[in-house]
Amino acid sequence: MDHVSTVHEQWLAERPDLDTTPVLVIGRIHRLAAALTPELTAVYAEFGLGEGEFDVLATLRRHGEPFTLTPGELSERTMVTSGAVSKRLDRLEARGLVARHASAADGRSRPVTLTAAGRELIDRAMTAHAANEARLLAGLPGRDRDTLARLLGRLAGSLGV
Repeated sequence: MDHVSTVHEQWLAERPDLDTTPVLVIGRIHRLAAALTPELTAVYAEFGLGEGEFDVLATLRRHGEPFTLTPGELSERTMVTSGAVSKRLDRLEARGLVARHASAADGRSRPVTLTAAGRELIDRAMTAHAANEARLLAGLPGRDRDTLARLLGRLAGSLGV
């Protein structure tokens, strides 16, 4: 019996009038997220990246040629504030992984482009990241992973995330 089952059983004994079955899902999701974060960030660190920097580079890379987005688009696609994106971009630009340039269409906008060095780094980091995620899910057969992905997608959709 895992910790979440123990908590659920304790609440059943103490408050049988209360439906605590949601803790079986929410509690496990929360504990898994807490356990997975250091597993994921350790791989990013191997490439000299923090979680946010990895996210920005990966977002630019997966959007394809010309690997360019505005800071506002990056903020939307990474779901962080424009201030957080700006700090990440400052760090990445200082390392030569992204370049900001003036927009020909809008003088106020400074689109961000993944540099060749940034593309090379994120391609290596993403390969390691995908292998790491596969390792973390190795305990679930493919069909179970597919079912879990579908159910979590449905839950995320119902919550608007």
